[in-house]
Amino acid sequence: MRPYETMIVFDTAVDAQTIQIALDRALETVRTHGGTPGAIDRWGKRPLAYEINKRKEGYYVLVEFSGDSATVVELNRILTLSDEVLRYKILRRHERPSASRVTAQA
Repeated sequence: MRPYETMIVFDTAVDAQTIQIALDRALETVRTHGGTPGAIDRWGKRPLAYEINKRKEGYYVLVEFSGDSATVVELNRILTLSDEVLRYKILRRHERPSASRVTAQA
């Protein structure tokens, strides 16, 4: 399994409970497709760099998870279908070298 992170920008016109439901749905998708969710960092309301669907601000959430390509494909599908999501980006994180790899290279 590889480490990933996704930044999700939610529409601020919906209430906090709807945002939480959409976030829970995304995390459940990761779990059911063999992945493991990690840290969730809620950045809150922030201004957008440019308007998206006539919105000037969004609710940002950064989610770390690990999984395989099938997990990413399904998460991509779920986030695309969510009406609450303005934008999202899924990135593969660099794997941190383990202590044994670091000492072996030294």
